[in-house]
This record gives sequence, structure tokens and C-alpha cells, in this order.
Amino acid sequence: MSRKPYTNLLLLLLFTLLASMPMANSARADHATKPGHYDLGKLAPQDSELKVHPGDMAPDFALPSLHHGMVRLSDYRGKQNVLLSFVPAAWTPVCSGQWPGYNLALPLFRKHGTEVIGISVDNLPSLSAWTNAMHGLEFPVLSDFHPHGGVANRYGILRSDGMSERALFLIDKQGVVRFVDVHDINKRPELGKIMQEVEKLSPADKK
Repeated sequence: MSRKPYTNLLLLLLFTLLASMPMANSARADHATKPGHYDLGKLAPQDSELKVHPGDMAPDFALPSLHHGMVRLSDYRGKQNVLLSFVPAAWTPVCSGQWPGYNLALPLFRKHGTEVIGISVDNLPSLSAWTNAMHGLEFPVLSDFHPHGGVANRYGILRSDGMSERALFLIDKQGVVRFVDVHDINKRPELGKIMQEVEKLSPADKK
């Protein structure tokens, strides 16, 4: 008997667990500072002016990545949807909880034809040490370090302190932005909401 039905069931159970985690508990866990992490404290929820909106063509870019060489957004056009996940800073509690969650849910993203791409304004050595501390990530992690925050600035999510917003851009296979969430920088975006938007781009895959 094929193992595929059992694999899909396990993925569904995992997603249900992640998506239904109580937000209050998640918020407490987000700000639980681990050794080596730096707590940014309470920041202004947003500090930028968005330049890219749903319905716009996503501005193309090319950035260096940890393990995938130079990654260009347009390389995914016609092939996969893309979820761009901008996070403010490496070695911070909320960011250190956000990306591992996406890593666990990666089979579900890919089941719906979507690749996750993480972007931070940190340099590659810092990102390498940080992702290793998180036991590695299976999606591309890109450095928007030089010119500092150049891509974040083009998307309108570079804050006045030099960090990017905690922002998500869901881009379809034609390169059109379909969903944007410039989230409260102090909180993790809700995974269930993200997956709902991803599923809208590939309704046939839900069968």
C-alpha cells in the first residue's frame, strides 16, 4: 500500500497543530530570550511606508544566499509561487521562532507549489551562524546586507533603524503580488492565515 496517504495525513496533523497554537502562549515563547539571543524590546509595530501592494508586479532582485548562490526572484516566474519572508534581525527571539515554523511546514508550502524565501538585512556570516543554531533551514535564506536593506527599501519595508519590517509578500507564478502582510514587528504572523492565502493560489492541489 502506498505511503502517500499516511504522509499527507501526518502533514495535515502537523499543520493543524502549528496553526492552532494559542497566540498568547506563542507571544510569550517569542520573547523568551535564549542564550546568545538579543531581545529588541517593545518596538513601534510599523515604521515604514509600503511601496508594493497586491496586484503589483513584484520588483525583481538578486541577492546572495547561504547555500543557493545568487538567488533571483524572476528565476521562479512560471515555475513556482514565492512567499518572501522578511525578518528584522538575526539572533532575536521572535525571528528565531518564526522561520523554524515555516521550515516545519515547508512540505505543505511546496505541496501547493510555493517556495519560501527568507530575507534579512544581516550579512551572510551572521545568517550562517544563526541558522546553524536553529539546526538549519531547508528554504533559501538571503542577505539584503549590501547595499544595506536595498531590497527591503524597494518594497517599502525598511525601517528608520535600518532593520526591515516583519513582512510577507506572496507572489504568484506570473510574478504578481497576491497577498501582503506587514506585521506587527513584535509578533509572529499567524501560520494558518498564511497557508489559507497560499491555498488560494493552487485550489486544485487541495484534492
